[in-house]
Amino acid sequence: MNQWPDAATTLPEDGTEGALVGRVWRPGLGPSVVAVREDGVHDVTASFATVRDLCERPDPASALRAATGERIAGLAELLSNTPPETREPQLPWLLAPVDLQTVKAAGVTFVVSMLERVIEERVRGDAAGAAAMRERIRGLIGDDLASLRPGSDEAAALKELLVAQGMWSQYLEVGIGPDAEIFTKAPALAAVGSATEAGVHSGSRWNNPEPEVVIVLSSAGDVVGATLGNDVNLRDVEGRSALLLPQAKDNNASAALGPFVRLFDDGFGMDDVREAAVTLTVEGEDGYRLDGASSMTAISRDPMDLAAQLIGPHHQYPDGAVLFLGTMFAPVEDRDTPGQGFTHHDGDLVTVATPRLGALVNRIRSSESCEPWTFGLADLMRSLSARGAL
Repeated sequence: MNQWPDAATTLPEDGTEGALVGRVWRPGLGPSVVAVREDGVHDVTASFATVRDLCERPDPASALRAATGERIAGLAELLSNTPPETREPQLPWLLAPVDLQTVKAAGVTFVVSMLERVIEERVRGDAAGAAAMRERIRGLIGDDLASLRPGSDEAAALKELLVAQGMWSQYLEVGIGPDAEIFTKAPALAAVGSATEAGVHSGSRWNNPEPEVVIVLSSAGDVVGATLGNDVNLRDVEGRSALLLPQAKDNNASAALGPFVRLFDDGFGMDDVREAAVTLTVEGEDGYRLDGASSMTAISRDPMDLAAQLIGPHHQYPDGAVLFLGTMFAPVEDRDTPGQGFTHHDGDLVTVATPRLGALVNRIRSSESCEPWTFGLADLMRSLSARGAL
């Protein structure tokens, strides 16, 4: 049977050299902000009541390194107690590494995923017609669009050509037009972390993981760190209508983030995000295995452009935000019935990894059978107040 991760594979390749911040549930106290260090995981909630508060500091990485706090456990202990099926409720476990930040996502930022969204739209979410439509669209426009700059004169000329051929799409509009698609993936506190379950709505018959790098922004729009994400996607639902995007994207446990936020410092910054190579592994309980990889160097829009389109004079986020940067990985190989492409099975273990950020691991279950989201903003404020952290 596929197995949960250990501490060595969860951490970045340089271990705890970076400024790693996370969150842990402490029984009797509630969510706690933690620093992940060589000697274990330390509760620094007395210095930063929330990860949001840490991200508002002028130099979050230095502030985290200077913070003192109780060592609550080793990382291996936390990981072993995080899976819901074996969790001991009297011991601490890992949570998603963000809290008050709005969870946003940028869509159609890679050519491969852009073409797949067009295909979903054309076949109205019916996986059986995807292969034929894929060949037709590539025959018309090709798939070598990586050098095409969104909003450029060349992009405008391609738009005119596609309109004339009756092949224009709303996905091509956000893929090569001036404005990015940025949507709300999940409310604050709704994301799940590593070593736990991620949810796929039970009504979906065509869905897939979306491995992504996720940037963390302060309320001023400054990018202060990065983590990994799985933007779980229901292809059949969005394919029926783009107006169903909320139903396709925002379901219980459908936003996975982690394992930790690596804060920007002299050893890790935006250039590392731009150059990240992200791998995806799906391991089924039936022995099925899928491996994929994507490089952030192929993104059509620079992460800083996406950040500027998210936060600015046009829109404020006083508690900051996290932004999924999009994926180029859209699995198309048949898993079950020929012509039906890839879709998840219950129990799939999904690993999203990159050397500088570590590995995010989740087991796929139906959203309805995952742990329900019951701890909201009011609960967080009450727990922090009770422990004198506010």
